[in-house]
Amino acid sequence: MAVVLWKEAFLLTGLVLGCFWNSLLCGFVFDDVSAILDNKDLRPSTPIQNLFLNDFWGTPMSEERSHKSYRPLTVLTFRLNYLLSQLTPLSYHLLNVLLHAAVCVLFLRFCRLLLDRKTSLVAALLFAVHPVHTEAVTGVVGRAELLSSIFLLAAFLAYTKSKGPDHAIVWTPIILTVFLVAVATLCKEQGITVIGICCVYEVFVAQGFTLPMLFEMVGQVVRGKSGFPYAVLQTLLKLVVLVISTLLLVIVRVQVIQSQLPVFTRFDNPAAVSSTPARQLTFNYLLPVNGWLLLNPSELCCDWTMGTIPLVESVLDLRNLATLAFYVLLGTLAYHSLRHSHNSAKTVIMALSLIVLPFIPASNLFFPVGFVVAERVLYVPSMGFCVLVAHGFKSLTYRWGLKKMSWLLMGILLTAHAVKTFNRTWDWESEYTLFTSALKVNKNNAKLWNNVGHALENQHNYERALRYFLQATRVQPDDIGAHMNVGRTYKNLNRSKEAEEAYLVAKSLMPQIIPGKKYATRVAPNHLNVYINLANLIRANDSRLEEADQLYRQAISMRPDFKQAYISRGELLLKMNKPNEARDAYLRALELDHTNADLWYNLAIVNIEMKEPTEALRNFNRALDLNPRHKLALFNSALLMQESGEAKLRPEANRRFLTYVKEEPDDANGYFNLGMLAMDANENEAAESWMRQAVRLQPGFRSALFNLALLYSQSQRELEALPVLDELLWHHPEHVKGLILKGDILMNHRKDTQGARACFQRILRTDPNNVQAKHNLCVVYFEERDLPQAEHCLEETLAMAPHEEYIRRHLAIVRGKMAAMSAAGQPVLSAGGTGLPENQQQQQQHQQLQQQEGHGKAEEEENDEEWRAAAAGTREGAENEKNLRKSSPAESSGGPGQGQAKKLGAGQPDRRTKSKSTKEIKDIEKKREAALKRLEEIERLLSSD
Repeated sequence: MAVVLWKEAFLLTGLVLGCFWNSLLCGFVFDDVSAILDNKDLRPSTPIQNLFLNDFWGTPMSEERSHKSYRPLTVLTFRLNYLLSQLTPLSYHLLNVLLHAAVCVLFLRFCRLLLDRKTSLVAALLFAVHPVHTEAVTGVVGRAELLSSIFLLAAFLAYTKSKGPDHAIVWTPIILTVFLVAVATLCKEQGITVIGICCVYEVFVAQGFTLPMLFEMVGQVVRGKSGFPYAVLQTLLKLVVLVISTLLLVIVRVQVIQSQLPVFTRFDNPAAVSSTPARQLTFNYLLPVNGWLLLNPSELCCDWTMGTIPLVESVLDLRNLATLAFYVLLGTLAYHSLRHSHNSAKTVIMALSLIVLPFIPASNLFFPVGFVVAERVLYVPSMGFCVLVAHGFKSLTYRWGLKKMSWLLMGILLTAHAVKTFNRTWDWESEYTLFTSALKVNKNNAKLWNNVGHALENQHNYERALRYFLQATRVQPDDIGAHMNVGRTYKNLNRSKEAEEAYLVAKSLMPQIIPGKKYATRVAPNHLNVYINLANLIRANDSRLEEADQLYRQAISMRPDFKQAYISRGELLLKMNKPNEARDAYLRALELDHTNADLWYNLAIVNIEMKEPTEALRNFNRALDLNPRHKLALFNSALLMQESGEAKLRPEANRRFLTYVKEEPDDANGYFNLGMLAMDANENEAAESWMRQAVRLQPGFRSALFNLALLYSQSQRELEALPVLDELLWHHPEHVKGLILKGDILMNHRKDTQGARACFQRILRTDPNNVQAKHNLCVVYFEERDLPQAEHCLEETLAMAPHEEYIRRHLAIVRGKMAAMSAAGQPVLSAGGTGLPENQQQQQQHQQLQQQEGHGKAEEEENDEEWRAAAAGTREGAENEKNLRKSSPAESSGGPGQGQAKKLGAGQPDRRTKSKSTKEIKDIEKKREAALKRLEEIERLLSSD
């Protein structure tokens, strides 16, 4: 066996890099979206054993909606890419290109078994640049073909060393072969077919048998004239080992898919659900179609489903001639190669085995697959094709004396293929370029129109996307996914009526329930999303919540394992104030998928609604155990810890908020809550820094601005608080707490009673019954020595809050003061708010009175207008912040790489009742008692004056 020289390996690698270097500039397109972007198995947070429990797309193999494609080793390489560069496409594409170069080198080694040095190099060069490989190399999901091919070729090359001297069996290569076959199968299912190739090699190449020789030998044994020769027995033993190994692998594979075939519909593979003879005629016609792609790869298309290739419904269809010609050619080549034992015959039979056997799983002849034609499955069969072409080239060169002409033609062929491959790779740059290039080849495939629409939709170009989706419904009027796409786009354009009509059309196209027949086997799993999408649309109308719930329940009745229906229904039940039923829905979903972090998160939100904070925190922690970077779980669990008021939870809450801001560095809410935690811990410098960061990211952030001003006020930096309050009131002119705090600072620190009066009066213009503002205005009148106005003001305040004893005492003080001044013959009121000079100590006492009653640490509660003598306000918490409940994806679209291409949505605001901890209540009561004592002292001093 001639080895591969390093110069030849370098030549092949350089040629591959030259043809495919532009793939490094391509993104994730088509099926890459589902296999890479949406596949949680790539994330380090997902347990590694999940790769061996889920299919290629990250769906558990036990679920009926699973594609049943079991390729854990391929997904493992995706995971390694993710560790290196996360979701940067370049590393994924680079590894694919390098793997293709490795396959080319191994293929050259394979060719050396059958062809001379020059001819085998020609075959390898043709394989390296063949345009039909673009999908397998440039599409990241094509890595399954690349890896499987490497181990397939390695298994075959190992098997060729199993023959020892005198036909003895060398078992080590056979054991290695079986191992490599298993590895190849774990990369892609077609890897198991190398066993058949090894059997063909053993019988017709290694042992040199022909069909006439085999028939004669069997005939002699049957007639009893002779037994099997020793060499034949050794060969039979090897074949038995290979066959048994194959059967064991098949049994394991069947167990993995739990004896269930994936669900495909007529939209994926129309012939698969057609009646006889259309099904058989179409499937057989697809064989010459695939052969033509190898022979003339001028018109390549990424998707051959739906109406790309019309059904062959009659034996009179002229396309049957192509099928007949294909079988005649294949039969002729097989017949001549099996009748002779010379090297040419051995080359042809090995080439045919490479073409036929690896293609059988994708041929639809034994079981239906989820596609009509897929160029990437031609990756291994093209090896046999290249061997045939190179063998023909050798015949032209050496047998018929056309050396110069044949080399010229081969040079032209290689150049044309390399240019075509390079240009074809650019089509995979983005989804838009890929699908528009496919439409140039075929305009009868509704899926292509849908996919161009999806690409435009991802660019938020909804108007153009709608035109493509509508064209898809015209090309294929019964395409459920197309009508769903139309509905979703109308919704994005805020045209709810048209969206609902489109969803209803899609719903009307769903297969009807047939008694006694399992519904799930007759519908694509993603098509059931029409019920989810329609329900999500109509539940925006509060009067139609029951109608939406009916749709969710209908979807569940059609597919009891429809996890998304349980999730969406749980959210609706929360909206309908049915937390117990919502909890049941989420628990049912968790029975189907207990490793889903989003479900544990949703269940925690239900616990919060049911006022079960301990259970909520436990479920938040379960979500974080499964996904330590689950952003909403990080935020809300930290918020729950913060609201509990327990000091021992504060460090963990701080850590989670810090992790959250690393994940969401542009979300001001995370920094705001870090600031609130720092305020709780009396870490004023840190609190100021976090609040400033929140305001920088979100100018006008009401809660952050107010609490920053409050922080300055509590730190005796009242004058620094004024610019912050001005910014707050510029964005929120009627902010009551901000106006009260500003008025307090103006009166007590700037001696600006007019500015303070304007603040309090502004509050009263919008809220005349605000007792706090009214009382503070009375204090302003008192400071301005307008005692009659202060008396009248306090009388009005007392009428608004007749049970507030401190207002009654303040009124008594003012009246006593007025009586004392009258008795002393002093005028009670003087213009401009100036009167007789007052004792400096008394003025300071008045200021202290107002300050005690004017402000405190703010802690805002809904509908809480209770006045306390010590604290004028309550601390303001986050409003409309990211206290969100994880929601279901609002929409889903059809098809692999479509429905799963949509990312999960963020959700809706979740109102949560805030509660004070026992410690906070005790602190407030202590402050209140202390302030009342100080107030009594001030009152005694004023009364004695």
